[in-house]
Amino acid sequence: MNIQELKDEFKKLYGEGEIRVFHSPGRVNLIGEHIDYNGGYVFPCALEFGTYGLVRVREDKKVNLASTNFDLKVSVDLDNILYKEEDDWANYPKGVMKVMMDRGFSIGGMDILISGNIPNGAGLSSSASLEVLTAVIVDTLFNGGTADRVELVKLSQKAENTFVGVNCGIMDQFAVGMGRKNEAILLDCGSLKYNYAKVELGDYTLVIMNTNKRRALNESKYNERRAECDEALEILKKEKPINALCDLTVEEFGKLEALLEKINVRNRAKHAVYENERTKTAYDCLNEGKLIEFGRLLVESHNSLRDLYEVTGKELDTIVEESLKAQGCIGARMTGAGFGGCAIALVKKDQVESFINTVKENYAKIIGYEPNFYLSGVGQGTEEIR
Repeated sequence: MNIQELKDEFKKLYGEGEIRVFHSPGRVNLIGEHIDYNGGYVFPCALEFGTYGLVRVREDKKVNLASTNFDLKVSVDLDNILYKEEDDWANYPKGVMKVMMDRGFSIGGMDILISGNIPNGAGLSSSASLEVLTAVIVDTLFNGGTADRVELVKLSQKAENTFVGVNCGIMDQFAVGMGRKNEAILLDCGSLKYNYAKVELGDYTLVIMNTNKRRALNESKYNERRAECDEALEILKKEKPINALCDLTVEEFGKLEALLEKINVRNRAKHAVYENERTKTAYDCLNEGKLIEFGRLLVESHNSLRDLYEVTGKELDTIVEESLKAQGCIGARMTGAGFGGCAIALVKKDQVESFINTVKENYAKIIGYEPNFYLSGVGQGTEEIR
């Protein structure tokens, strides 16, 4: 994205003067799906594409929000920030400002232009990118940039939970805010302890594949899965003192699973325990450069999400199956909440072009429309661009 063009656009909207530029990435989860709310490990990384924020401080208490992605422009009085359905995308930055003010952060008026190149509805965290972007802008411009980054991540999540009203976990905001170039984050969602792993893919590259089935997160299914996991936890707790399903090892679960008489409840719990184990192994594989093994774990993860957790659907299954048939691919899986959105594949660099053409053609034959493909390295977390 051309920053000079964005600056020209900003001047058209708001006139001449100093402009500060910030960037916040999208994110993708490499492995560790649907276990954040079961106290498990996730393994996300920040992407190179994301959301730009151009900002100028004002002398009053007014915040003007505009975007190159949407026609809607919104003005907010900082003394009276309320959720309004008609404010659409602007509710995300508004929520972060409100939550930060409530926590005692200083904030003043701003003119803001947002411009993102994260595909909307693909499940690559455009909302978390915008939230953490706002938090870092407020911290940098009005609070000396002194806030603990994990605190800003938590406040961004809180804004989505309480202001926007989406019950998301912490992973998206954490990956966006804490991302590091060429590193993925092994995050324990229970304790928020984290470690980085170098993402050195050698002859391979990460291909993100958008099924183009819009992933309006299927709330009812999502809530149903969470309820089934809670049910499993209540039953297993009577036998073993655990706080979350992912406190169990695979061996421990094997001894207890017969207690879960309902097959759907047993399957959900089994996915959580095994996926947690896979995620820890995947972290070791990346650190040790065992890419073939890492690819195999991606496939196992997808199969578990398809067969045990039942959150994939025809589009995601098709794109993963066609990827694994194509030359040069050593692993693929759905990523994100499921029911549409994106999948990822590990593909030989010198075969990426033929891989994309083959998968695109075969997917379109089966589904009736084409998927999109994005190539991205592992990017840096939210920062000001000097």
